[in-house]
Amino acid sequence: MNKIIKGDQVVVITGKDKGKQGQVVRVLGDKVVVDGVNVVKRHQKPNPMRGIEGGIITKEMPLDISNIAILNPETNKADRVGIKLIENEGKVKRVRFFKSNGSIIGA
Repeated sequence: MNKIIKGDQVVVITGKDKGKQGQVVRVLGDKVVVDGVNVVKRHQKPNPMRGIEGGIITKEMPLDISNIAILNPETNKADRVGIKLIENEGKVKRVRFFKSNGSIIGA
């Protein structure tokens, strides 16, 4: 189980976009794409076969997963994530929790 998954609200803790908040769009191994963060401009050649127009486009580039932290909605601050096992009706389930207050993420 990954500590940061698609749909998590995160905050950038280092780099040129430090302090920006956004939602995780994709997880690419040890990198993540966050909505509205690390936006760059790229020149794109037109491709009529695919219906792609040419010009200068803006897109989000991946950030290293070590440069972001999950946002705790209770404290509205960056927080660390832990994983613990919870037994429920004889089944063991892995859940993520905030290290600062122990509340379960997504519950």
